[in-house]
Amino acid sequence: MRFTRQSAVAAAAAAALVALAGCSGSGSGDGGTTDGEGGESVDLKVWMPTQEDAQTEAIATVIADFEAANPGITITLEERSVDAHKEALRQVVGTDAGPDVYWYWEGPGLGGELVDVGMSLDLTDYYAQYGWEDRFTEAGLAGITQYGGFHGIPWTMQGEAIYYNKALFEQAGITEPPASYEDLVAAADALVAAGTTPIQFGGTVNWHVMRLLDALIETTCGSDTADALNTTQTGWDTEECVTEAFTELKTWGEKYINEGFMGISNDDSSQLFYTGDAAMAFEGTWFDSNAVENGMDPENVGIFTFPTDTGRLYGFGEGFYINAESAHPDEAAMFLDSATSTATQEKVVGVWVAMSVNNEVAPKTDNPLHELWVPVFSGATGLYINNDQNLALDQTTEYWRIQNSVLTGDIAPQDAGAAFQAFIDAS
Repeated sequence: MRFTRQSAVAAAAAAALVALAGCSGSGSGDGGTTDGEGGESVDLKVWMPTQEDAQTEAIATVIADFEAANPGITITLEERSVDAHKEALRQVVGTDAGPDVYWYWEGPGLGGELVDVGMSLDLTDYYAQYGWEDRFTEAGLAGITQYGGFHGIPWTMQGEAIYYNKALFEQAGITEPPASYEDLVAAADALVAAGTTPIQFGGTVNWHVMRLLDALIETTCGSDTADALNTTQTGWDTEECVTEAFTELKTWGEKYINEGFMGISNDDSSQLFYTGDAAMAFEGTWFDSNAVENGMDPENVGIFTFPTDTGRLYGFGEGFYINAESAHPDEAAMFLDSATSTATQEKVVGVWVAMSVNNEVAPKTDNPLHELWVPVFSGATGLYINNDQNLALDQTTEYWRIQNSVLTGDIAPQDAGAAFQAFIDAS
């Protein structure tokens, strides 16, 4: 079963009713301590993607505080690259080889996929026990309740936008951040004329360039049609805006993206932005820390929403989930309760995103880039999410193949929509 935004509304209401009914659990409550079940030692396995340096230090703090407060329970953290993390989780579905707790993106094509196959434990009982509905922001909970019940706890709400090098913009004669797509193209042309690579991407990880294609579909199709396309409710072969989006993508690949981008990773291409060899990067809130840690002067960095003209912000939520196969769900819930408690979040806020999902935790202000996101979020009229979170796994793989084929010239832009729709129809 695939979930839509319409079903999410009904599911959220049902979840609230279930939560109000209340259920029992065996954890200790917010900030409580205990040994493992029955006084026996418990080792909880937690899986996450590979973390940046500051995030590694922060998650170590989260784990150390929990273990100190709960003797007898230890946490074993395993990290993998983004794609390896996704594949590892898919391989352990329905087995006892998986972790007790896993971190994942909340969208239908990723978090929703694992909910659909029964890997995620419905945490409705724990939400009632720990009062988590009151702890988290409404926006944070939206991605948790979209499948019915409470699947996972929110960890971050990420926005994605264009980071730009102010000095390079000034050198190219660009005096204001682009306010429309036409402005953005004009800025890219000005940067090329000034001898500067307009924007950097790494093509070996398909989801990096995908951000540009997703934004172009939002731009050329508008929000309603884009939503219908991205949830496969309308045909990719019948909307002319799809051809327009792929045509624009090919133009960006030929004129504005760093040379040789299809052969390098996102980490490698990001170095071009850090060193001033590319003027723009299409990244998310996590990039605040990356830019500063890699030597950029935050005063020389600006942020603007990709100008799709729909008013919506590109972004997604991330959460921690308890594996339905875990032998220690109560202890896992205790860990999640501790990790998202006010005391712990006040220690780590700003490491993953500027604003915590915990209602009681004030935004971090030590990185000047964090403050730039406040008007970006407050000015958005809605959210459109990454298509590798909208689409099923096989559809995402085909979406990337067609995206890359257009960029390499193996598929003409006018044939891309029909090719993708043919795959959807066949599957």
